[in-house]
Amino acid sequence: MDQLALLFVLLLGALVSVPVGDRFGLPAPVLMTLFGGVLAVAAFVPDVDIPPELILPALLPPLLYAAVRRTSWRQFTANKRPIFLLAVALVFVTTLCVAAVAHAIVPGLSVAAAVALGALIAPPDPVAATAVAGQLGLPRRLVSILEGEGLFNDVTAIVLYHVAIAAAVSGEFSAWHAGLDLVLSAVVALVVGLALGWGANKLMDLLGDPTLQIGMTLLVPYASYVLAEELQGSGVLAVLTTALFLAEYATDADDVMTRLAGHTFWDIIDTLVTGVAFGLIGLELHHAIRTASGRWGELLGWAAAVVGVVVVVRLLWLMPATWLTKRLHARRDYDEDIPMSWRETVVMWWSGMRGVASVALALAIPRTTADGSPFPDRNEMVFIAFGVIIATLVLQGLTLPWLVKRLGVRADSEREKEFEKELAVRAAKAAKRRLREIEEVEELPEELSEQMLRRAFDIGIRISPDMGEEERREAQHQRAKRLKRVRRIQGEMLSAARHEVLAARSEPGADPEIVDRVLRHLDVRSLR
Repeated sequence: MDQLALLFVLLLGALVSVPVGDRFGLPAPVLMTLFGGVLAVAAFVPDVDIPPELILPALLPPLLYAAVRRTSWRQFTANKRPIFLLAVALVFVTTLCVAAVAHAIVPGLSVAAAVALGALIAPPDPVAATAVAGQLGLPRRLVSILEGEGLFNDVTAIVLYHVAIAAAVSGEFSAWHAGLDLVLSAVVALVVGLALGWGANKLMDLLGDPTLQIGMTLLVPYASYVLAEELQGSGVLAVLTTALFLAEYATDADDVMTRLAGHTFWDIIDTLVTGVAFGLIGLELHHAIRTASGRWGELLGWAAAVVGVVVVVRLLWLMPATWLTKRLHARRDYDEDIPMSWRETVVMWWSGMRGVASVALALAIPRTTADGSPFPDRNEMVFIAFGVIIATLVLQGLTLPWLVKRLGVRADSEREKEFEKELAVRAAKAAKRRLREIEEVEELPEELSEQMLRRAFDIGIRISPDMGEEERREAQHQRAKRLKRVRRIQGEMLSAARHEVLAARSEPGADPEIVDRVLRHLDVRSLR
């Protein structure tokens, strides 16, 4: 099997892992990691030969962009305190604690190298957290915090990592320069992200065609990441800024086709790239096996100690951080998504899985220092990093569904229904207001006006049947039955039409472009 065949195997696995995970109640990313681990020990599978410096730029931009599409700027601003405590403060604390323990137990490991190790395993993975937590029906406030933590903690960790690696390679360190690098990296990323977001928004208006616009959304995250990195900024923060800008300002309420096609396109990209990313984590297991040859006991002991530090520090940090956030939250007049019980805090604690970013940073550790000598304890650092990644991702990922079920942490379905009903009422009222505006400038027959008024009400009641009174709900139920029957018959008619048009594609003299154009018209008609 060559590298290209291996890529196709991972892509196929990414698709298959979704229904298999749903069938057995297991997260697809964890299954892909296990699948990659099986491939790693298979004799016929080649070693993965991907330059470490390409892993983050290739995988992280689309994954971050897909994750941001599921959230909003409002959620980030509402959760700025818990996100700061987790994505910035906890990364610093975890880095320092891991560095202290690693420096103490690994002979010859320098302080700078220990800090680099702490930085690369400090951030929980945004993709793992959202992919696992999003399938479990957790309260939205918990998912929002996990998303925010996962999206922003890489910014802090990657900057810390680069500073520590530079100190380990050169043998020099300046706290002033390190702090300045952190600030400048954030400023450059914000400027690049906003500029590219604004430019992409204008360019998409110019492109017009949904296919071209969706293609632009695929290019923009990569452009934002690469440009920010070239200017010594944070590529992760630049992608987040660009994605949030486009989510807020590049949405046209009436651009139905672009929204539907874009949603489907990014679901596909998210599924495939996530599967490949976590499959690569499993495949990189061969590096750890090669390093541990003859030293399994010693290296596993070091890895277990660091795993314990990572898990315990997160728990010890979350308890006072949650209490502090609740105290501050009580003094505010607006809603903020925070854990509301010890059960939710425990779920947040156990959701701290490591993943793609940690793998890429571990493999990117230089092999030599500035004077040409081998980077001290590089193999040991890589082994410990993979031990933490596999332990947290597989152990926590496989047991998180059980823990959530055991603790009874579920989304508030009644609150969600109430919000859905509120949106349905607002949608119906907006439709009625627009109808009155039209009646002021156009003379509508009374029968047509009444029909349009009923349809305005139907807009809301189809979203949330509970918004209507008992009689209206029953009438709507009857209308829904009739409509379902009409749609079934119409669907069969359109199906016959599509088969006929598609059959014409193979007829002599048929222009396939015209056939496809007519077929697209029928497909769009089927969506209505």
